[in-house]
Amino acid sequence: MATITAHYRRFFASCIACLGTVLISTSAFAQTPNKSEADPALLNVLNQPLQSCSQAPQTGYLRNGYCAVTAQDAGVHGVCALMDAQFLAYTKSQGNDLSTPNPKLRFPGLKPGDHWCVCAGRWQQALDAGVAPKVVLAATSKDVLDSLFLDDLAKHAVDPPAHLPPPQLP
Repeated sequence: MATITAHYRRFFASCIACLGTVLISTSAFAQTPNKSEADPALLNVLNQPLQSCSQAPQTGYLRNGYCAVTAQDAGVHGVCALMDAQFLAYTKSQGNDLSTPNPKLRFPGLKPGDHWCVCAGRWQQALDAGVAPKVVLAATSKDVLDSLFLDDLAKHAVDPPAHLPPPQLP
């Protein structure tokens, strides 16, 4: 019971942070240079180097193609998700329209088949609602494991590993 309570506490904090990120993120994009490669120290949920999620459309909090979570990314945009119509409709119904372009935010608008870095809290919310999109584990930041379970991500993986790495203690 304590594990479940802690999990939901992290989930709700992530959701609230994700909503706040939408309001403050435009200045972060303008000040952050795009990089074509992720920092080699960044790891994915499989404890391997973080891979690119998408260059077209260019995703990530830093719009460099990677779902790297930075100190400025209060929304934890670390889940590399494969967009589908069901998830796009769901997130729009929750107040986050990912399908409509917004040039001021350098946001192209998404369609089914696109890869995009989504907030860990939104992915968990979609999982709970039965509409979680598929994920690319190799391109999903290890930082999301602070609020998501690896088993849940693996069940929705387009690239499931033969064996999951053992959980790491803090």
